[in-house]
Amino acid sequence: MKAIRIHNYGDLNTLSYEDAPQPEAGPGDVRIRVHAAAVNPVDWKIRAGYLAGMLPHQMPLTLGWDVSGVVDQIGSDVAHLSVGDAVYSRPDISRNGSYAEYMVVRATEVAAKPRTLSHNEAAGVPLAGLTAWQTLFDFAQIKKGERVLIHAGAGGVGSFAIQFAKWVGAHVTATASATNEELVRGLGADVFVDYRSQKFEEVVAKVDVVFDTIGGDTQARSIPLLKKGGRLYSVVATPDAELLGSVGASGGFVMVQPNSEQLSRIAALVDDGVVRVVIDSVFPLSQARSAHEKSETGRAKGKIVLEVVPG
Repeated sequence: MKAIRIHNYGDLNTLSYEDAPQPEAGPGDVRIRVHAAAVNPVDWKIRAGYLAGMLPHQMPLTLGWDVSGVVDQIGSDVAHLSVGDAVYSRPDISRNGSYAEYMVVRATEVAAKPRTLSHNEAAGVPLAGLTAWQTLFDFAQIKKGERVLIHAGAGGVGSFAIQFAKWVGAHVTATASATNEELVRGLGADVFVDYRSQKFEEVVAKVDVVFDTIGGDTQARSIPLLKKGGRLYSVVATPDAELLGSVGASGGFVMVQPNSEQLSRIAALVDDGVVRVVIDSVFPLSQARSAHEKSETGRAKGKIVLEVVPG
């Protein structure tokens, strides 16, 4: 089979479009004929070696941990899935990924693909959707009527976070560049802040929840905006506990985990028209370098997708 693999950590030139052994489904696994894979920042961070201490992968490594495709092989001890099922997943990030014609995934990490989405669209949901879901609901536990500040609202994670927060009845303020205002407001943001021309801390009222997708100075400037009892959760950097405590708030770092039940709930929201996926661009699998290059700019509107099976 064809796959995008790395044989060592490094820059874009480490990405190799090459022949690789076709994997076999072991006990508890299914093999997926990959139709599409999404590109996420974690992909190029792993490629560059930034997470080598946390995730000691074996080389060569197939990147990519967002997948939409069709089950084509069932391992032993799997009873709830069948060959031919259209599925999607954010699988275990320690295993080989989805930049390939076939990949093996634990059956417990797989959910039925949203029926109203193409595979290209569905591939853009799992990692970003689960990240937003788990941050807002499992960690921040946002409630109806609360005020939430979401940074980078036009990005993959931010676009889902806005829609989930509105779904539960929260008041949403989102930051993005001015060129993305129409998109962000269309997703449901009540207040839009152009981070390039405005200092968000000067225009945003006190909030109950901050969803941080940027870190650094943006995170530090967000903490004083929290109400007493407020929460800040970040998907990029652990917030300063002392600074949070100084305003009577709490928070932490979130690392998304596979969850097929949550994927099923997200699929239902998509199929009901409550949530939509925003696709920035689609590249053929062989052009993974171009897809990584675009992802590394941090300027994508929604998700970047690698198409493995055309159409």
